[in-house]
Amino acid sequence: MLSIRKIGAFGRTYRHLSRYRQILAILFKYGFGDIVERLNIDQYIEIGLQMISSRRPAHTVQKQTRPERVRMALEELGPTCIKLGQLLSMRADLIPVRFIRELSKLQDDVPPFPFSEVRQIFESEFGALPSELFEHFEEKPFASASIGQVHRARLRSGELVAVKVQRPGLKGIIEVDLEIMLHLAMLMEGNIEEFALHRPVKIVEEFARVVEKELDYTHEMANMERFAGQFFGDPTVYVPRVFRALTTDRILTMEFISGIKISRTDELERAGYDKKKIVAIGTDLLLRQVFDHGFFHADPHPGNIRVISRNAICMLDFGMMGTIDRYNRSDFVDLIYSVVRRDDPRTAQVLLKLTLWEREPDIRALERDVSEFMGQYLYKPLKEIEIGKLLQHLLELTSRHHLRLPPEIFLMLKALGTIEGIARLLDPDFDMVARAAPFIRREKMERFRPKRMAEDVFNLSSDLFEFVQQFPRELLELARIIKRQQLSVQFEHHGLEGLIETHDRISNKLSIAIIVAALIIGSSIVIIARIPPLFYDISLIGIIVFVAAVIMGIWLMIEIIRKGRI
Repeated sequence: MLSIRKIGAFGRTYRHLSRYRQILAILFKYGFGDIVERLNIDQYIEIGLQMISSRRPAHTVQKQTRPERVRMALEELGPTCIKLGQLLSMRADLIPVRFIRELSKLQDDVPPFPFSEVRQIFESEFGALPSELFEHFEEKPFASASIGQVHRARLRSGELVAVKVQRPGLKGIIEVDLEIMLHLAMLMEGNIEEFALHRPVKIVEEFARVVEKELDYTHEMANMERFAGQFFGDPTVYVPRVFRALTTDRILTMEFISGIKISRTDELERAGYDKKKIVAIGTDLLLRQVFDHGFFHADPHPGNIRVISRNAICMLDFGMMGTIDRYNRSDFVDLIYSVVRRDDPRTAQVLLKLTLWEREPDIRALERDVSEFMGQYLYKPLKEIEIGKLLQHLLELTSRHHLRLPPEIFLMLKALGTIEGIARLLDPDFDMVARAAPFIRREKMERFRPKRMAEDVFNLSSDLFEFVQQFPRELLELARIIKRQQLSVQFEHHGLEGLIETHDRISNKLSIAIIVAALIIGSSIVIIARIPPLFYDISLIGIIVFVAAVIMGIWLMIEIIRKGRI
């Protein structure tokens, strides 16, 4: 379990001082000094901040757009921040649309760690060296990323396997970065109003939850086994076998897959594979994951898909999966259906039902924008409609009206867009909309099946019965509370954090000023009274206390002048 704690004004901040300064220096380097200064962070990390802030961003950096500078900063900040950017690129509900495309370019490109450390991890997890567990274990990894690296090995039974080994000390490094991120996020919410709207604290907390899953390889093993169960007996889908006895939260051992990467069209042609058939198998696989099972691969990029025979493909890397329940699927289908029927008001209603929002948008303006959105796509041939561009325009529309797509819907649309891109690479005439139509039509008809209708009526009846049971009791309890005069109303204030923080700083400086004044007066009395020990007939204690008070007073004046608040 990750142990993420809030950083106080003193203590843990200074424990992470080196990394904190590195992060601040990179933020200044890429032109985010104005944000750092508005965080009032100098009260937490005083030493060296002026030196860092004196650095100006390079001229080439100043020419980049803000999303580009964010991506470049995250790349330089290292693995934890790269992972954060990759997560945000899949969360249209957390960040503005203009950042999503840029953050999607982030790549994990980390050098491998030494094999000596691999041996130490094996000894820690299994109490044995790789050479004792495997017939052969390649010391040089064939793939390396920010979380871990992958080695090729052979079991004593003769099976070829891929062994994923987590980076040593990674959990501690990520915990430090997450604590600093959480502290910065709290300062953003308390000091910068426009950032508070994007809820940076929630972003860091959500990121911590996702990273915690990625750091536990048994979670990926469970995903693989669930996925394999869903497609058990299907000859067109192959899922690598996982070896439980050689898997822990830091080591994952699975069957090695040596197929052809799906984007390598020249290799597929040389092998004599029918590319159109492969496209049909691949797209149907994702559509079945979404519409039949509600559990789908959230990152189906070309590197994660292998063609292993003329009629079968294999998906890899099950660390990030998406889930979508039948209610969200039904709402999504209703949205598509209303768009096809060119029903602007109904489309706007379903969009409101499907998205998250804090204040009700202008319905008329939303309907107008929806009508323009549909006009861009409905008068084109279906095969010319690109899911990727449609998604981008949909995100721009929802963002304009302060609506946020739920993460599971966005992940689904992004996965569909990724698969569509791969499909068009293999088959330029591929029509994703036509391929998805039977699945959408079946989902639309599914809700009218007697069994489904009976389930919905039963669930509704159960909820209604529970309400009828509970409501009178709760009403009586409320009446009793009022009768006993125990009813109290609590108010919660928002946006006062900055005011409270300023008040604390003022109080601290006033306290120091009072202490300085008291020390000066006290030391003067001691000197006048000539309390021994004496130095040149002057009280030595009085001199020491007086000098200390003067130094504290000068420091306080420098602080006030430096802040420009005198």
